[in-house]
Amino acid sequence: MTAATAPARPAPPRARRVTPAAGPVRLLRIELRRSPMLWLLPLLAVLFYVSTYRPAMGNPPFWNIRSAMVQSHTMLVFAPLLAGAGAWTGSRDGRRGMGDLVGVTAVPRWAGQFATWAAATIWAELLYLGGVGVLYGVTAQQGAWGGPPWWPVAVGVAVVAASCALGFAAGVRLPGRFTAGLAALVVFLALAGGAFAIQDNQVYGQIWPLNVQGPFPPDSYGIFYPYLPDLAIAQLMFLAGLAAAALGALGLPAAAGGRWLRGAAAAVTVAGLAAAGTATGLAGTARVEAHGMVIPALHDAASDRPARYTPVCRPGTVPVCLQPAYRSFMPEVNAALGPLLGQLAGLPVAPVRVTQVAVTTVQSTPGNGINFGGPVIRGRPAVLYLPLAGVSLPGEGHTSAAQFAWFLRDQYAQEIVNELVGLPAGAVAIGLNQVGNPGHAAQFAVARALDQVLNLTGPPPPNDSSAPGPAGGDNAGSAPTGRSGRAGPGGTASDASSSPGQMQDAVDRFAAMSVAARHAWLGTHLAALRAGRIALSEIP
Repeated sequence: MTAATAPARPAPPRARRVTPAAGPVRLLRIELRRSPMLWLLPLLAVLFYVSTYRPAMGNPPFWNIRSAMVQSHTMLVFAPLLAGAGAWTGSRDGRRGMGDLVGVTAVPRWAGQFATWAAATIWAELLYLGGVGVLYGVTAQQGAWGGPPWWPVAVGVAVVAASCALGFAAGVRLPGRFTAGLAALVVFLALAGGAFAIQDNQVYGQIWPLNVQGPFPPDSYGIFYPYLPDLAIAQLMFLAGLAAAALGALGLPAAAGGRWLRGAAAAVTVAGLAAAGTATGLAGTARVEAHGMVIPALHDAASDRPARYTPVCRPGTVPVCLQPAYRSFMPEVNAALGPLLGQLAGLPVAPVRVTQVAVTTVQSTPGNGINFGGPVIRGRPAVLYLPLAGVSLPGEGHTSAAQFAWFLRDQYAQEIVNELVGLPAGAVAIGLNQVGNPGHAAQFAVARALDQVLNLTGPPPPNDSSAPGPAGGDNAGSAPTGRSGRAGPGGTASDASSSPGQMQDAVDRFAAMSVAARHAWLGTHLAALRAGRIALSEIP
């Protein structure tokens, strides 16, 4: 045998290094390809468009309004379906009678279950974040002022993960054909019933995952001051705790793995429950402040600093300045308040400038709602500080520009007149529906005359039988009395102490005066009128 014909000696086989994580990672790749969540993605995409994207595009391009929809609208639809899909995925082995087979695999049972849950959650998160990316991208192209709030998106991510985890744990523990439907129903009832929980329990109900900023309407925060993340942080802790507790409980049985693995699962479960309990306790300390929900233990004082911006102003006899986010609504504001401000210009206490501000005051109501303070005239020279937060804007829902202008005129113009003539505040309504003091009769008559001349309380536009009202549903104030609970100069003459005939005569006389004569009389007698020293007979 020569060297050329001698058989080659076989090389010793190389030992392949197997990392401990290779098994779960490979299993995760397999689960990503076979997850039932893949079949649900087209339905979730359609639901995101119907429940979130389309309603968002029907509102003005405000980051706070659209980001609130990402948390509230999307999750109310997504969470039940994801819980049902998670339960169907978790019950797969039990339904097919494969529990004993998968229990003898090289990968611990708990790690395998975690990989299955993670695959379903990853697909759901990718679809959710993709939808948010499209919505935020379109909003940025539409010229929304400022930057997008990411805290509502983060809470949405946590809701997706927690819904999948709770449903998956239910499917593992109770495998069956009806588990998925029951899990979806339970999650839906929990989310839908959260609104009643907030009304009945103003303290701990704040942890409700669909709750963005307590009772605040979406357009009343994140504009003049930074978005307050206090409540979102507590919700993230709560949701992460629920997810950790649900997944950790799957590793407690002896079949889930060895002693050390079960010990780690127990630690995860306890930590999750502790996080959820801590978050619930923190939510109990939340309080309503002027710019959002504040939790003292989580609050950052830097969030109390006003946002920097350059107002957008319209020059004129009485300049009007708005926050840049409201730039497009300048014509409607001018149409609503311009005629009134023009007739009052130059009077001793009349505003020389209109400046939009955040809400002037916030007052909680028994139903866990809030009432916003209306316009305020103060300073020397006087400035009208005008809040627009909480009022349905043109393009928001079915509100037209004419309805928006009508609401400003019907509510805010009345309040401006009331404050100008010195009608009292306090237990009685500001306005002309309850005037029992004879010293207020002249103020009553002047306000009603201005109302009559300027048509401050005219009917709403013919294409809508109701006022647009404040945004935010039942949590905000309501028309027609206004967000601050003030009644306007639309009362009846019989409410005053003077006789109806005397009151109406004074109203008619003052309304019949020319603009110049009426302005001249107010310029001379306004101080005495505000002090209650003018009688009805002295009104020309």
